[in-house]
Amino acid sequence: MPLPTAKDKPLFTPGPLTTSLSVKQAMLHDAGSWHWEFNAKVKALRARILGIAGLHQAGGWEAVLLQGSGTFGVESVFATCVPPTGKVAVLSNGAYGERMVLMLQAQRIPHAVLRTIEDTPNDPAALDALLAADPAITHVAAVHCETTTGILNDIAALGAVTRKHGRTYIVDAMSSFGAYPIDFDACSIDFLISSANKCLEGVPGFSFVIGRRAAFFATEGWARSLSLDLLSQLKGFEKTGQFRYTPPTHSILAFEQALDEFDGEGGIEGRAARYRHNHETLLAGMAMLGMRPYLRPEVQSHIITSFPFPTDPKFTFDVFYRLVSDKGFILYPGKISQADTFRIGNIGRLFEADMKQVVYAIGETLAEMGVRGEV
Repeated sequence: MPLPTAKDKPLFTPGPLTTSLSVKQAMLHDAGSWHWEFNAKVKALRARILGIAGLHQAGGWEAVLLQGSGTFGVESVFATCVPPTGKVAVLSNGAYGERMVLMLQAQRIPHAVLRTIEDTPNDPAALDALLAADPAITHVAAVHCETTTGILNDIAALGAVTRKHGRTYIVDAMSSFGAYPIDFDACSIDFLISSANKCLEGVPGFSFVIGRRAAFFATEGWARSLSLDLLSQLKGFEKTGQFRYTPPTHSILAFEQALDEFDGEGGIEGRAARYRHNHETLLAGMAMLGMRPYLRPEVQSHIITSFPFPTDPKFTFDVFYRLVSDKGFILYPGKISQADTFRIGNIGRLFEADMKQVVYAIGETLAEMGVRGEV
C-alpha cells in the first residue's frame, strides 16, 4: 500500500479541480440540514451567486440550488422549463452539446440539433435560419465553454438571434461562470446553469440555475421529474428555507469558503486574470516542447486547452498519462471525435508555478518515452 502524501496531486482538469486547503477544511464540520443556521447559509449563497452574475432578487431574479452535478442542473431545466408542447434547438460542437441531446431524447422532448465541427464555434446564421423555418421551436440551448476542446462559443450573438425570434434561451455556463463576465441582458439569457466545482472552486455536490422568478413560476405543472423540479425547489426555499431532499451540507460549507476566496481574489476580474496567465504560461511552455494547441487562438478559452497527440509512433496516451501521474500531475483525456488529443485545465487552485511544473513533467515524460513533441 503506498504511503500517504502530504499534498494531493494537482488536478489539471475542468472540474472537479484542485481546491484550497481552507475549502477542504470547511468540510470538517457537520451541519444540520433543517437547522436555521444552515438554511441561512443557503439563502445567503443564493444571493451571492446572483451577485456574481450581476443580478439580484429585487430585480426579479432567482438562483435555485439543486443536488447533483452540473449535468443534473442542465437536465432539470429541460425537465422543468420546457412546456409539454415545447421543442428545443440544441447548438452542439462537443460532448456537452451532445449530452443535451441525450437528455432531450430521454425525456422525449422534441428537438433539433445544429452541429458544427469541434474546432468551430456555433453558427448564429444557421440558428437564425432554423428558427425562421421552424416555428415549433420554443427554446434554444447552447454551451458557453465547450470543455471537449476548450472552445468558447459566442453566447451573445446566439442570444441576439434567439431574442429576435422570441424564443427562450438556455445557456450551459458550467465551465465559464466565475471566469468570464456574462451580461444576462446583453446575451438575452433566460436560464443559466453552472455548478459549485468549476471556476468558483468549490467541491462537487450541487449545481445551480439562474433565471427570472416569473419564468420559473410560469413552468407550473410542466415538470417531468420529481427530484429535478426546479419550481418545487424554489417554492421549498421560499416556504421553509430548505432543500426538498437531503442537501449536500459539506459541499455548501465548502462553497461558502470558496466564495469568500473568490471575493478576496477580486471576483471575476481577478480570477480570470489568474486563469489567463495560467493558460499563457502553459502555451509558452508547451511550445518549447514542440506542442501546439488544437484550437485557433481566437476561439480558445482560458479554461482548458486541448493538445493533439505527438505524431511520433512511440507515443501512447496511456503510458504518457501514467508517467505524468507518477510525477505528481493529473491530466485530462481528450473527448474529441475527430482527433486524438489530451487536455490540460488552467482552472482551480493552480498558479504559474503549477503550470511550469506540469510542462516540465510532460517534457521529462516525452524524453523517457523517446517521443518528439512535434505534432
